[in-house]
Amino acid sequence: GQVFSDTVNTGIYVMEPEVFDYVQADTSVDWSGDVFPQLMKDGKPIYGYIAEGYWEDVGTHESYVKAQADVLERKVDVDIDGFEISPGVWVAEGADVHPDAVLRGPLYIGDYAKIEAGAEIREHTVVGSNVVVKSGAFLHRAVVHDNVFVGAQSNLRGCVIGKNTDVMRAARIEDGAVIGDECLVGEESIIQGNVRVYPFKTIEAGAFVNTSVIWESRGQAHLFGTRGVSGILNVEITPELAVRLAGAYATTLKKGATVTTARDHSRGARALKRAVISALQASAIDVRDLENVPLPVARQQTARGSAGGIMIRTSPGVPDSVDIMFFDERGADLSQARQRKLDRVYARQEYRRAFPGEIGDLHFPSSVFDSYTGSLLRNVDTDGIADAGLKVVVDASNGSAGLVLPSLLGRLGVDALTINPGLDESRPTESAETRRAGLVRLGEIVSSARAAFGVRFDPVGERLSLVDERGRIIEDDRALLVMLDLVAAERRSGRVALPVTTTRVAEQVAAYHGTQVEWTTTSPDDLTRVGREDTTIFGGDGRGGFIVPEFSSVFDGAAAFVRLIGLVARTQLTLSQIDARIPRAHVLRRDLATPWAVKGLVMRRVVEAAGDRDVDITDGVRVVETDGRWVMVLPDPSEAVTHLWAEGPDDASAQVLLDEWAAVVDSAGD
Repeated sequence: GQVFSDTVNTGIYVMEPEVFDYVQADTSVDWSGDVFPQLMKDGKPIYGYIAEGYWEDVGTHESYVKAQADVLERKVDVDIDGFEISPGVWVAEGADVHPDAVLRGPLYIGDYAKIEAGAEIREHTVVGSNVVVKSGAFLHRAVVHDNVFVGAQSNLRGCVIGKNTDVMRAARIEDGAVIGDECLVGEESIIQGNVRVYPFKTIEAGAFVNTSVIWESRGQAHLFGTRGVSGILNVEITPELAVRLAGAYATTLKKGATVTTARDHSRGARALKRAVISALQASAIDVRDLENVPLPVARQQTARGSAGGIMIRTSPGVPDSVDIMFFDERGADLSQARQRKLDRVYARQEYRRAFPGEIGDLHFPSSVFDSYTGSLLRNVDTDGIADAGLKVVVDASNGSAGLVLPSLLGRLGVDALTINPGLDESRPTESAETRRAGLVRLGEIVSSARAAFGVRFDPVGERLSLVDERGRIIEDDRALLVMLDLVAAERRSGRVALPVTTTRVAEQVAAYHGTQVEWTTTSPDDLTRVGREDTTIFGGDGRGGFIVPEFSSVFDGAAAFVRLIGLVARTQLTLSQIDARIPRAHVLRRDLATPWAVKGLVMRRVVEAAGDRDVDITDGVRVVETDGRWVMVLPDPSEAVTHLWAEGPDDASAQVLLDEWAAVVDSAGD
């Protein structure tokens, strides 16, 4: 009712210096309430200018988003820096927009932004410079500032995202939300409408945020995951981070110590390894650089006189991500205690720096593959192979395993057909679909060649998949039982190291041959610990990882391959015959999103729900029913996820058990 004009004071003033004589020092004054009335009282000239152009007070979220939309609707006379590739769709110079991306203007894409196939960008969206929008992401009326990462399947509607922020896979940010600069919005998290997340905050994966995050972070920082330090290349894992990590690792070692470095055949790993080497040398550490080698070779070479090692590889199945893996002096993954020590040094940024005369040396050892294969063949039993006349097909999957195979197969004396031996720099890892297709093709070749079996290495030579003589794929969990049966039948004593999530059929197989199972946690570090003990004859994780203790206590695809050839040659049984004599297992798995804040409550609810039933706490909580069925609930150490396994006499009974305990886990979040 007090409005009597259709104009507004924009608060833009042009003044003569003497106006400031009307402003008292150290006193709060208001221009329109104090200074201008006094100027008018003194008869000083004051003028107004009525501008005819566009005006919008962008002091609120709604008006800020409206101003962006008005520019795109051409209601504002401004030059848009870019090319109008279709009506209302503006794309700046250097932007990479995939032809299969869906663009529905009006919208703007900034310079050097990258929009992947399958992404959908809708009306009134503004994408800043160097923004990455992954496949399946959906943006509508979103204003995204520079250098933002928008993960796959994420959903951004009517929100504002500050610069240098990472929005991870399947996150949802709703209308009216504002995310500040340099934040991390975790996978599958939900930011409700009108929530404000202030700069430099972390929202945990799976979180549901309905109030503003001002002081605290709704997340939990974990440096180490199940594969070392992992993240998206040049988003989460940058050269700067690699330098700080390597500096922290060097600080945990003595000056003058030697560290072995290695990488896979990807360009990203090559670039990061150079940063790591520089940081190590600058921290008074000598470096032995193996360059591109299989992961087991890196571990074995680390154990030959180094204080530790660092391997950089592409994350399995995730081509945009990398793993920075840290080894101890035995080539095994760092223990939990040493991970925490490295974490503390990194968090405090207490890095040691060398004096000029202490800068570390850089060496490139020679004959690495000959050294590895020589040691392998000296330690693993190869009796009977030469006389068996076996033919095998070996798929190197265009990875670094192909680098060691020529030396290995030549000295092993086996009739081997090697396929996909060359390195493919553009494919340092493979999807589940690609891997499956490769196994199908391997099976066809094995069958047509009448080979004894086929093996397929993963791209870094750590894991092994099997195909029997008929060309049928032996699934990884089944391959573990086949290898266990072969080893136990030959050794007739000793212990087998298996994670507690493995089917209890393994106990039947081991006991039948006079061996026993040593159950471990799901941590590779724990499996390695048991693998080092003298009485251990075998180990595996049911995902293609096999331990051959007489050679190494870590997963090694080549060692498993050599041992398998020897076992088959001496047993004179086919893989299908061995598989047929092992009972079927019925283990099902499910993952449930669980916010960090309720993980403790989840485990308490599980223990309470177990009641009088047998409970095994080797890792997580495993509840055993009176009829032998069991379920295991395990909170993930690095992600906002709870893992469940269940085993029964058939899939249906295992499914019922899984559903029952999934409801218990879900109830903790209600």
